[in-house]
Amino acid sequence: MSTDALTRNNVTVKGKGKQRVIFAPGFGFDQKVWEAVSESFEDDFQVILFDYVGFGNSDLLAYTPKRYSSIYGYVEDLLAICNDMDLSDAIFVGHSVGGMIGMLASIQQPELFSNLVMIGPSPSFLNEAPEYNGGFDKEELDSLLNLLVKNYFEWTTTISETIMNGSEQTEMKMEIEDHFRKNHPNITYRFAEVCFFTDYREHLPNVSVPTYIIQSANDVFVPKEVTNYMKDKIPDCAVSYSTAIGHCPHISHPKEISHLIKSHLNTDGYM
Repeated sequence: MSTDALTRNNVTVKGKGKQRVIFAPGFGFDQKVWEAVSESFEDDFQVILFDYVGFGNSDLLAYTPKRYSSIYGYVEDLLAICNDMDLSDAIFVGHSVGGMIGMLASIQQPELFSNLVMIGPSPSFLNEAPEYNGGFDKEELDSLLNLLVKNYFEWTTTISETIMNGSEQTEMKMEIEDHFRKNHPNITYRFAEVCFFTDYREHLPNVSVPTYIIQSANDVFVPKEVTNYMKDKIPDCAVSYSTAIGHCPHISHPKEISHLIKSHLNTDGYM
């Protein structure tokens, strides 16, 4: 087995089971955000965690602006991890843009995954009235990125507050701030452009792997209209609605998210 991709993306393997489940973080996060959820899978599954290049304990020397100016740099890394580990029929769990990365990887190599589980995914954040409500006008996203450039410290506070969206979990907001403040601002900016200004809607009908979406309550980044749009466009797609407020329910409500994922997998005979 080649260790290049596994070292580059700081791949961690845990658990006792034979069925493999791979967890992909969202924008600006590393594998640590999955700890409370992934630990509950370790008795029954082999758990695979990783960091995106440029984040967490990945190999920073492997980061190049050219490769990661497109989501496909991250997709290629995920495919390399899966192929180096000889994965097939693995369960993929991805948060936010992590869901999109897994979805695009599944289109290229559908044999790698038996299920796609997406938490708060969005194929496009931009509104396109009247056909599509992505949640943001371009001016709003431009303003968010301009703040990132002008005052990264203030931006981390703003993005954390937006993610939590009024939740009273102050410690959780501070934890999310801390995650972002450990990141390199330039790398974060480039990844933000990849997330916020790319449209993946045309790819949704090409997904052949059964898909399960978890939609949070009052998610500023992903309105329910986005989830409904994805459900209509992906051929085999189920949706559950979490009571958790905000864009990161796997951080704020890990027990509920673990329960929802396991309940879905149970219906498919994995539990």
